[in-house]
Amino acid sequence: MPEPDTQPAAPVAIPESLHRQLEDFRRHLWRVKVFEAFAAGLVGLLVSFLLVYGIDRLWGTPGLVRLGILLGGTSLFALFAPYWLYRWVWRHRREAQLARLIARRFPGLGDRLLGVVELQNQREDADSLSPRLRAAAMEVVAAEVGRRSLDEALPPPRNRRWALALLLLTGGVAALLMLTPRAGINAFKRWLMPLSDTERYTFTRLEKPLEYLVVPYGEAFDVCIRLAKDSEQHPGSASGRFGLQPPVQAKLDANAYQFSFPGQQDPGVVTLRIGDAIHRLKVQPLQRPAVKAVSATVTPPAYLAIPEQSIDLSNGVLSAVAGSHVRIKLTTNRELASATFGPTRGLVAAAAADSDAAAGKPAAAAGVEAAAPLYTPLTGVLTSRGCDSVTPDFEIGKVAFEIPFAWTDSYGLAGEAGFRVRVDALSDAAPSSYLQGIERQKVMLPEETLDFEMLAEDDFGIKLAGIEWTGEFTKPSADAPAKGEIKLVEAASQQQHVSRPAAFSPKAFGIAPQKITLRGFAEDYFPGRGRVFSEPVTIVVLTRDEHAQLLKSQYDRVITELEDLARREEGQFEETQRLDELSGDDLQKEENRKRLAGQEQAEAETKRRMDELTARTEQLMKDAARNGEIDKDTLKKMAESLKSMQELSEQDMPKVQGKMADAQEQSNTPEKTSKDVDQAKDEQAKVVEKMQEAIAKANDANRSMEAGTFVNRLKKAATEEHAVADSLIEAFASLLGIKPSEINPKDVRRLKDANRQQTDTSGDLRWLQEDLGHYVARTDKEAFKQIFDEMRESKIDMGLEDVRNRLRDNHSYLATEGAKQWAAQLTEWAKKLEGEIKKDQQGGGGGGGGDGSEDDDFEFMLRVMKMVQQQQDLRARTRALEQFHRSLPPAPKP
Repeated sequence: MPEPDTQPAAPVAIPESLHRQLEDFRRHLWRVKVFEAFAAGLVGLLVSFLLVYGIDRLWGTPGLVRLGILLGGTSLFALFAPYWLYRWVWRHRREAQLARLIARRFPGLGDRLLGVVELQNQREDADSLSPRLRAAAMEVVAAEVGRRSLDEALPPPRNRRWALALLLLTGGVAALLMLTPRAGINAFKRWLMPLSDTERYTFTRLEKPLEYLVVPYGEAFDVCIRLAKDSEQHPGSASGRFGLQPPVQAKLDANAYQFSFPGQQDPGVVTLRIGDAIHRLKVQPLQRPAVKAVSATVTPPAYLAIPEQSIDLSNGVLSAVAGSHVRIKLTTNRELASATFGPTRGLVAAAAADSDAAAGKPAAAAGVEAAAPLYTPLTGVLTSRGCDSVTPDFEIGKVAFEIPFAWTDSYGLAGEAGFRVRVDALSDAAPSSYLQGIERQKVMLPEETLDFEMLAEDDFGIKLAGIEWTGEFTKPSADAPAKGEIKLVEAASQQQHVSRPAAFSPKAFGIAPQKITLRGFAEDYFPGRGRVFSEPVTIVVLTRDEHAQLLKSQYDRVITELEDLARREEGQFEETQRLDELSGDDLQKEENRKRLAGQEQAEAETKRRMDELTARTEQLMKDAARNGEIDKDTLKKMAESLKSMQELSEQDMPKVQGKMADAQEQSNTPEKTSKDVDQAKDEQAKVVEKMQEAIAKANDANRSMEAGTFVNRLKKAATEEHAVADSLIEAFASLLGIKPSEINPKDVRRLKDANRQQTDTSGDLRWLQEDLGHYVARTDKEAFKQIFDEMRESKIDMGLEDVRNRLRDNHSYLATEGAKQWAAQLTEWAKKLEGEIKKDQQGGGGGGGGDGSEDDDFEFMLRVMKMVQQQQDLRARTRALEQFHRSLPPAPKP
């Protein structure tokens, strides 16, 4: 018996009608869901664009926010659409998947459809259902499905909603682009390229608003915002707010808004709202740029030979000589964007206005303009490099002026107003010269040397300074008057004040006895300006005879003052005697204490005057020793008198003063006070006695000096007569045989000088005869009486007058002979007196051995004194000659 067939039967396909219905259902599902995915993607894009557009109308949407919106909008395409397609297309491509979808709406039908789909794929063997049964079941389900519309099993469709939303959004976007194309295009760019720097478009357009502003620290500041020409809106007002402070309103004026904010000290942000435009301005308060240092570079005029100078102007004033070139440098605390100066203002008119105001006069209406003819204002720009700004060179004229400066830093901040530099135009004043350490009038012997100091000052340096001298003979002389100079300073352009020691020695410079006018001089560098001289010093260089007469007159004054002190001391002594008569108790009474104090003060004053007189006498003694013509005996007597004066000043008078002070002690007993007064009286008696002795010695020396001066005065008169004769002899060639009206002016002056000298000599001899007569009457010395008688008998007065008359009439030869005759006669009388004086001195010095020893000691001391003086004079003359030698120009090289 054959085995049964075990192979499974082939699958049975679902009915064709059912297959077509499922295909239609799938196509319909896919079409709806694909449209929904596409519409949702477009809606997301449009919504994100509109969101950017809308937010931009309120404020500037940040780039990251725009990026987030764009990502959110595109996510419907990038995320939602694939998901939607996967859900509704990919997961509903098979018949079983479609049956399950239908089962959601029609559970029974869906289950049967799912069963049919499963039956078509079922394989059965011989033991399972027969194919005919499966086919019949499928037909039954197909017939049931045929009676229904599967579209009713579709999920609720949203395609119309998405379509409507897409239509509305598209219409809205289109409308926006049509109504506000610039804003729309701008929003589209910012939406499409969220991270780009595309500026937000606003209907209110601002014209290049500032992003960063530096304002003055703590000062109110303004912010000006202008509307752009293409601005679509022009709001009537705008608001601005600094940080969290109250907002500030501004009105539209001339297409701009001017905001005024209070002063700030901390940085912050100003938010400006103008229509739909919102602008944020960073504000940084900073101190205004300030000047840390001011300096000037001054180039003086070339003639001053002064190098360029740098001057600190911390006081704001520059003083420079007219003609200088100046550059002013400002150093600020930070770099400047620009700096200017000017217009400068001349100060002449201002000074005149001040003077008028001080005098009570009305100010001129022209004011500063009055200075216009004298001063031209300057303006300019400074050259800035870093923190330094320098003006161009400008020349200083003769008018003082002020330079106002203004500057702005790189942040636009201006410096404090009112910064000025005053420039005082100095005129190059003439130099000045002074001689210090020298009397205005001085007499000296030729071998003496005057040491003093020469000072010269100039505001811009000394070119040349020194001393010069010119001589003038006081009597006719054939020699030329002295004339010379010593240059002590040369080319001291850097020194405004110079001081140099100077020495003037007539003997070293070959100057004979005459009157010298000594002056200091100074020259500066000003072109064409000559020397400027100091006050003159008159120096009379004396002959020894003239010097001796001068010493005699000075010694006369010393004796007169000494006698006055003696009388004063005698008066004080009498008062002391009256006090001594009082008892000790009476002396301690208040009124007598005052008398004692008065005595002490009077004694102190007498001592002070004695100190001065002693110093003068000591100098007089030195001058007498220097003279050389004053005899030794006279000098010895002067020395003895000087010694007494020194003892009085240093020993005796202080004792009296001390006892007077002791008598006033409060702790004294009456007996002690009486004793002190008694001792003061005794000491004062010694003082009075010694003063009389000093006066006697001084008078004795004076008489001896007076006798010597007669010889010197006769010699001086003889010398003057010889000078008159020599002066006339020198001019004989041009004077003899010439009428007075035809004489050369130079010779006329010579005759006048001789005539004047003859008159002076005649007067001197008249005084000499009178003094000689008095001396003879006091001393009754025979030799002096004889000379006095001879002078009277010679009628020398008339003889000298006759010579003067002949000079007046130009009888030169006769005048010369007469002058020579009287010169010889005067010389003879001088020799006679000199011989008699020497005889008297020799006779007076022949006493005991003790006197001889004292004379030898004094003579030795005198010689030592003269040697010291000669050494000092020699060193001084050497110093003067060395100084004179240095002032000479260098000798030319051979």
